[in-house]
Amino acid sequence: MKIPSLPGFDPEAFNKYFKNTGWLMIARVGSLFIKMIITAVALPNYLGAHQNGILNYPLVLVTFFIAASALGMDSFVTRQLLQQPNKQHVILGTAFRLRLVAGLLALPLIYLCYYLIARFAPEAPAAPLGYVAIVSLSCVFQSINIIDSYFQARAQGRYIMYVQVGANLVSATLKLLFMLWQATLGWFVWALLLDVILLCIGNVYMYQKTGNSIFDWKFDRTTARYLFRHAWPLAFSAIFITLYMKIDQLMLDAYLGEAALGIYSTVVQLSEGWYFIPMAIVTAVFPAIMNARRDDPARYRKRLQHLYELMAVVSIAIAVATTVAAPIIYSVFYTPEYAEGISALTVHVWAGVFVFLNVASGQYLIAEGYTLLSLARALTGALVNIVLNTWWIPQYGMIGAAYATLAAYASTALFVIFVPKTRSQGWMILKALFFIPIIQRLIKR
Repeated sequence: MKIPSLPGFDPEAFNKYFKNTGWLMIARVGSLFIKMIITAVALPNYLGAHQNGILNYPLVLVTFFIAASALGMDSFVTRQLLQQPNKQHVILGTAFRLRLVAGLLALPLIYLCYYLIARFAPEAPAAPLGYVAIVSLSCVFQSINIIDSYFQARAQGRYIMYVQVGANLVSATLKLLFMLWQATLGWFVWALLLDVILLCIGNVYMYQKTGNSIFDWKFDRTTARYLFRHAWPLAFSAIFITLYMKIDQLMLDAYLGEAALGIYSTVVQLSEGWYFIPMAIVTAVFPAIMNARRDDPARYRKRLQHLYELMAVVSIAIAVATTVAAPIIYSVFYTPEYAEGISALTVHVWAGVFVFLNVASGQYLIAEGYTLLSLARALTGALVNIVLNTWWIPQYGMIGAAYATLAAYASTALFVIFVPKTRSQGWMILKALFFIPIIQRLIKR
């Protein structure tokens, strides 16, 4: 059966890249299904809003430092492997060493951050320091997952599928067994760390199985300086992106307590569960976009425009469907104490529209080497979210946090329109957002 081509891409080329997209989609759909059944539905109901807030707090706090210790190298290493495949062992080995050191350095910073929150926040942290210390080890283990960039550069999405779906099946099975055994909260905290370890084991196994070996990796100082010099803006971008995506949960806990965080965590999981789609698509078509940039500027612009259109159509469809289904989801799948999440979900899910467009435009910024602009727009989103959450959470509660997130995501998606050298991309995004090119094509028919 012939696969319909994405407009702007050659059918033959698209079929090649779609195979990678298809595997990535399967991986993310499998992960999403498992997460929704166990992590986003069964576990919150088992724990209750209060304990669910305690469980999610260490993960939210540590996520900032996981993003920092990854050094923003994922997309950049993929790009380098595409351009210099003969330097595979040096690039991967150097990136791994840098991320490992960054992960170790992150540990004392996490404990310091926890102390500052405990000292100055209106409410005490939802989780004890011991829980945060367990989950913080994820910063160290994440370093090996640079292998993911290798599979992306080689368009071998099926191996990513094997790792992610396999790890999530094992993780979900253990959590289900914990619930059947009436396990205490501490067991589920250890399971958060185990999730990361399982991914590490799976990535190493698949890398070895494809005829490679991590023992061939080599550290090179020159390569390290090059990677760090070019990737550091992406590292700070990742930190600020994580900040504006997660700060609402920390601030909600600080102002309203762990029960509110427990309810809002279900909103975030249901809303952000779809964010695998833009990542899977751009990961698969990024090589095609880079090739068009090198060979045909007109085709390059055309492919970007169609990519923005696809992101807008898919994300808006998801937002509409989730808005309609929100009352049903909470009445059928959750206990009554989670009912407050309905109104928050109907707002928060619309932030996904701008996340989809952000992911697509982020590939343009990487392709053009505008890493400082990536940093600037991420910082803008973080500042907007912090300011609005400080203002709206005390006044409006959970729904205020959802609106703050929506405003922050919109500010980052439209940031490029205010920068002269990226303004054309901003107009392309706006046209896609309002379906203007699609309507024009329909009228011409």
